[in-house]
Amino acid sequence: MSTVPAERTDSAAPVLSMRGVSKHFGAVAALTDIDLDVYSGEVVALVGDNGAGKSTLVKILSGVHPQDAGTVTFDGKDVSIHSPVDALNLGIATVFQDLALCDNLTVVDNLFLGREIGALRLNEVEMEVQSWKLLRQLSAKIPSVRVAVASLSGGQRQTVAIARSLLGSPKLIILDEPTAALGVAQTAEVLNLVERLRENGLAVIMISHNMQDVKAVSDRVAVLRLGRNNGTFRMKEVTTDELIAAITGATDNVVTQRAAQSGSAARQAQAPGGAGAPASADAAEEGNGK
Repeated sequence: MSTVPAERTDSAAPVLSMRGVSKHFGAVAALTDIDLDVYSGEVVALVGDNGAGKSTLVKILSGVHPQDAGTVTFDGKDVSIHSPVDALNLGIATVFQDLALCDNLTVVDNLFLGREIGALRLNEVEMEVQSWKLLRQLSAKIPSVRVAVASLSGGQRQTVAIARSLLGSPKLIILDEPTAALGVAQTAEVLNLVERLRENGLAVIMISHNMQDVKAVSDRVAVLRLGRNNGTFRMKEVTTDELIAAITGATDNVVTQRAAQSGSAARQAQAPGGAGAPASADAAEEGNGK
C-alpha cells in the first residue's frame, strides 16, 4: 500500500498545525511525533484502532492534557493549551461522545448552560432567538427549543451538542464519534450537520470507526497507529481496503512477512538453476524414470 500525498496546492495556511507532538503517561507513549494539519472549510477524519492515540490527541487540543513535546500552531500563532477554557478562547470546540447534555433541561437551557444572557434576570427571548439562529445554520430538525432534551432522538441530541459548540464562534470543531450508536436515519442527519459545518467555513476533525461515514463526508483522512502517524490520504484517492490496511498494519505484520518469505522461496525454487529445479534436461529425464 502506498500513502497518497495529501498536500494542498493552495497558499492558505492551516487553521491548526501540529508538529512533533508527543505525550507520555509514565512509561507508556500515547503519542509520538504526531504531525497534523487542518484547513478551514474541510473535514479531516481521524481514524485508528483502539489505543491508537485518537482520544489523547483530542484531549491535548481540548485542553485536558498538555503535550510533553512538539508545537501546536492555531490560526497562525504558536499556542499553549493548558485548560478547556484556553481551548474555547482560542476557538477550538469539542463535542465529546457522551455529549454532556442535561436531559431534564430544555434545548435553550442546554445551549446556554453556563453562558446565560442577562445579568440580574435571564433574557429568555434573546436566548430563544439565538437558539433558533444556531439551529437554522445547521438546517436542524428540532421541533421546539422549549422541549426537554430527554424527548429528543439521538440525532437531535447530537444536533443540540454541535449547536452549543457554535456559541463561541469557533474556527475548529472536534467531533468524537458523532454517529456512534445511531440508527441509519439519525446517522444521515448527523452527517448532514457535518457538511453544514464545512459549508460554513469551519475546520472539522471527526473521529470515527465507521468507514462509510468517513468516506461520506471527509476530505482527508489521517491515520494513527500505535500512537504514531501512519498515513494521510485524500478521500477521493484512497480505497477502503487501503485505509483498513493503514489502521491495522496489515501491510507490515508477521503473517504478511511470512507469506512474502514463502513466496520468495517458491520463486527461487522455480527459477532456472534454483534449488529444487533440474540442473539439466538429462537430470529431468532421470527424474521421470527415463
